[in-house]
Amino acid sequence: MPSLLLIALAAVWLVGTWLRIYQLARFYQIEEYMSRRFFLWLRRAPRHLLPKRALVAWFLGTAIAVVLGEAPNGALPLLIVFVATLFAVSPRQEQEIKRPLVRTGRVNRMMAAAAICAALAQGVSSVVAINTFEELESLQMSPIAIATSGFILFLLAPIWLTLGNLILQPFERYRQWRYLSGARSVLNATKPKIIGITGSYGKTTTKDFLRDILSLRYRAYATPKSYNTLMGISLAINRDLVDDYRTEYFISEMGAYVPGEIDRICQLTPPDVAIVTEIGPQHLERFGSLENVMRAKYEIIKNLKEDGVGVFNWDNTFIREMIAKGHPKTRLSVSRELNLDEARHENLTWIATDTEENLDGLRFTVTNVASGEQARLSTPVIGEHNITNLLLCVAVAFHEGIPLRDIAMRIGTLKPAESRLVRQRTASGITIINDAYSANPKGIVSALKVLGMHKDGKRLLITPGMIELGDLQDRENRKLGVLACEHATDIILIGREQTKPVFEGIHSTGFDMARVQVYETLAESVAWYQQNLSANDTVLFLNDLPDTY
Repeated sequence: MPSLLLIALAAVWLVGTWLRIYQLARFYQIEEYMSRRFFLWLRRAPRHLLPKRALVAWFLGTAIAVVLGEAPNGALPLLIVFVATLFAVSPRQEQEIKRPLVRTGRVNRMMAAAAICAALAQGVSSVVAINTFEELESLQMSPIAIATSGFILFLLAPIWLTLGNLILQPFERYRQWRYLSGARSVLNATKPKIIGITGSYGKTTTKDFLRDILSLRYRAYATPKSYNTLMGISLAINRDLVDDYRTEYFISEMGAYVPGEIDRICQLTPPDVAIVTEIGPQHLERFGSLENVMRAKYEIIKNLKEDGVGVFNWDNTFIREMIAKGHPKTRLSVSRELNLDEARHENLTWIATDTEENLDGLRFTVTNVASGEQARLSTPVIGEHNITNLLLCVAVAFHEGIPLRDIAMRIGTLKPAESRLVRQRTASGITIINDAYSANPKGIVSALKVLGMHKDGKRLLITPGMIELGDLQDRENRKLGVLACEHATDIILIGREQTKPVFEGIHSTGFDMARVQVYETLAESVAWYQQNLSANDTVLFLNDLPDTY
């Protein structure tokens, strides 16, 4: 059997492995080049861990070739294995790609290193297979051996990516150090006052609100979109703040998937003011417990100097534990649940009372507990949970010297952050409520209540449910299903397996199940509403699963 054809067979497996490396690199990038997070994702994504088509094609091809191994036509096993290999390595078409691979220098270097590792392994295994069967005078088994080793190396694509990342670690750490040093130098030169914001949810909205309010009097810069990682924040600094000596406030959103991440961010951007919005089960499967979430978020408070300012959402039980620790000396607390007498007893700073919400926005009275100063605030922003976000901003802006009347005026012009309860009307008269950025047990209550305010026409909910809630996920998604029935007339669930608990919650209420649709993709859901909704109907997009689901 010509060794050239055997080499071609090995090459096909290698090219297939390279294609798989390329596809998986996107998820590696989404998981921020952290191998542990990448493998945690693989563990819950079996179709990426063990592709069924590749497994079936390899098994059938090699099994048939073994049976025909002693056939007079010695080329037949190779032909069968070759055809099966082509089918096995053909890349699977992704249904929806929301975050495409960004071809940065780092990801290109990682893929190149991974490709070299895979090529070396494929070359060694192929040479060993051919030589072994030549010595055994059973050359007809060589394509089966090469196909088997190629299939194994194909499955090991995640390992090649990890090796590629590991090999480049010293170089990447050096580049990261230079990048972080540059960002630190920019902050040391421009010397803005740093406001850090963390929490399980509400960070981006609070950041954007605070930037707009502070801009009344000061030049304030906030990290863009959801740039809340160490490298994302340093990117924003190096790109936007170099030689900008006018910036007086730098507002930094600080996210975390594991303990220690906020500590590292605070080394780069040591906060003068730290805000904690909420502690909840978001990313609970990564942290393990709500207590671990609290400890991770408290890192922003620990990094405050004694003369710093901590700003807290008193309504959250875990955040009250943070307040009780007594650091820093200046602690500002806000609540939308307590009345004035209760707030005085708890030594709070600001409260919201007499809240109202309609489709025009929110109205509430804000009171300075110590002085009694009040203002009636009105904002086009919807969602009752935003009252807490606004109170936190009021506390900071007032502390930084902006009069309450000016704060109230600015709040009247605020707009919601991108994909966070944003309302718009289509040309056909359908109202779209976009709350697709993420969903959490508290935010869904506000979002569904807004949907329920639309009294004319159908009220359609489209959702894949909530994710990354650990052991609480099924319970919270069942509650979502029950709550949805109170506000929606029609429901579309995205992902049959993912939304089983939501479906169970809906079914438990006696809701008309003929008005419940289940699709696998967002595109199918959009097609349904475009065909079935008309003017004066409303659709709420609640959450949008990331590509890793």
